Amino acid sequence: MLYINETEGILQKEVWENVNQNLLAKMLSEFMYEDMIHPELEGDVYLLQTSTGRKYRFKGEKRLFDSFDVKADSIEACEKDTWHPAVNAIQFLSDIQESIGMSSETAGHLIRELNHTLIADANMKVHHRISADELTELDYAELEGKMTGHPWITYNKGRIGFGMDDYLNFSPEMQQETKLFWIAIHRERSQFQSITGLNYEKLIANELGAEMTRSFSDIIRKYGLDPADYYFMPVHEWQWKNVLIQNFPEDLANKKMIPLEEGTDHYLPQQSIRTFVNVSEKRKHHVKLPMSILNTLVYRGLPSERTVIAPQVTEFIKGIYENDQFLKEDCEVVLPGEIASINVDHPYYHSLNGAPYQYNEMLGAIWRESIYGYLKEGEKPITLAALHHVDAYGKPFVQSLIEKSGLSVNEWMKQFFNVIMPPLLHFLYQYGTVFSPHGQNTILILKDSQPVRLAVKDYVDDVNISDQPFPELSGLDENLKAVLRSEPPEGLTQFIFTGLFICHLRYLSNVLINHQLIEEKTFWSYLAEAIQDYQSKFPHLEERFKLFDFFKPELTKLCLNRNRMVDYGYGDGEDRPHASEFGKVHNALHDIHDEKVMV
Repeated sequence: MLYINETEGILQKEVWENVNQNLLAKMLSEFMYEDMIHPELEGDVYLLQTSTGRKYRFKGEKRLFDSFDVKADSIEACEKDTWHPAVNAIQFLSDIQESIGMSSETAGHLIRELNHTLIADANMKVHHRISADELTELDYAELEGKMTGHPWITYNKGRIGFGMDDYLNFSPEMQQETKLFWIAIHRERSQFQSITGLNYEKLIANELGAEMTRSFSDIIRKYGLDPADYYFMPVHEWQWKNVLIQNFPEDLANKKMIPLEEGTDHYLPQQSIRTFVNVSEKRKHHVKLPMSILNTLVYRGLPSERTVIAPQVTEFIKGIYENDQFLKEDCEVVLPGEIASINVDHPYYHSLNGAPYQYNEMLGAIWRESIYGYLKEGEKPITLAALHHVDAYGKPFVQSLIEKSGLSVNEWMKQFFNVIMPPLLHFLYQYGTVFSPHGQNTILILKDSQPVRLAVKDYVDDVNISDQPFPELSGLDENLKAVLRSEPPEGLTQFIFTGLFICHLRYLSNVLINHQLIEEKTFWSYLAEAIQDYQSKFPHLEERFKLFDFFKPELTKLCLNRNRMVDYGYGDGEDRPHASEFGKVHNALHDIHDEKVMV
């Protein structure tokens, strides 16, 4: 197929200009936040002079936490003394390249990522017409496919490695159900790990059933081999066609890896692209698989050392929960665990010192408990990312939820903060352990459209521990310590400050403010109150409140666009790139806290 009709349906002039305007507004807002550009305010209009001579002007509102809300329909560009609507995000990137210190190599790759993002945005602009009210009725897995991607990263749907066919078949917004392809991997080439009480046979019996397990075993016997020498594991169709055949031909030739068949269960991809929810049987495990495409800063593989340790991390996190009354009975926090994994190291890349990290993340699988298995009667899960979604008609999803809940906006937001903050703070303060609670990892559980419980997932990539000598961490297994990152106090605080406050809450607040639903300072004061309410319940942790201080005047500013555009570029190093540190961000919670103290 050449996808001519599909392309023509998406790439219409008016649509293309609209999505460019929206992306331009995001670029201006985020590049100002990250101190890459410095427009001057002249009256009520910002003016930016670029190194190419082209000028831009736009209207925007200053927000707390050094943030900006640029109005997309106000952006204009000036050429030959004539102002006209700015509808070219790629041109803007070219205009600022020299002044921000971006190499031509980086700019070339970034243009590609931005074009991929714009095509996806155009597709969603044309085809995603479901209203916010209707979205509140969608199931968790389906709702994920209506989201527009990372709110902060401007090239958020770059997906380098996907062709148009892959985009239409495998991107989360296309909502195409997929079956997982299964292979057999020899046990001498692989590692299986699971939580206590779960073994490989039990896992596979649950995932495949007796009939398919026999069918897979028969395929292996046809080669005169013993099925007991192999593990069965799922792989994604794209990974098999584009990565595994090309990188594991020796294993295929020697029957250390044997292709089997597609499974019978149907899955939907989630926003991370590599995580799949079973829609044939919702209580079956969610599956996380490597897909070696470059998207939002990194190749979406599975790091070997973290895949191996995933079940042990789950037991560590759940051990805390099981022995803590506040988490278990008061908060009733939900912790869907990564209960089993298979890792396969490449025989040559793995032994190559300094090999690009993407080649050490190509083959593995993680099984995570289904969120559906944790729900009580009448409960419904949504990712936090859904809360800053605005439908095609301009109505926020969160507004529809609040209207259905019967609560006022202020009541709903207070309840929201009192649900999400206590468990995150308790893990941090009491146990020196933190998640990365960004919009995809953090799940809000609703009942009657009201926030009632919090769920946190994806421990394997995003659990970190304190480097302080906490007694709660003294008995931690050395193998676990070697893989989990130990962070100094501000580094650990940043996981919540940047991961939740900056990477999610500032966008949620922006949506509520722009639709006249709440005052900005009121929104953040509810967050401050939730933190203070927690602290008042646990006065014995006062020293740790000072150590992990959310009310400091400033914290280090982490940047998610700057690191690709200026610092890391597209280098293929042995480690995944991390957020860049650049300057400080003024902490609005400090001012709110001080005002309350003075009153």
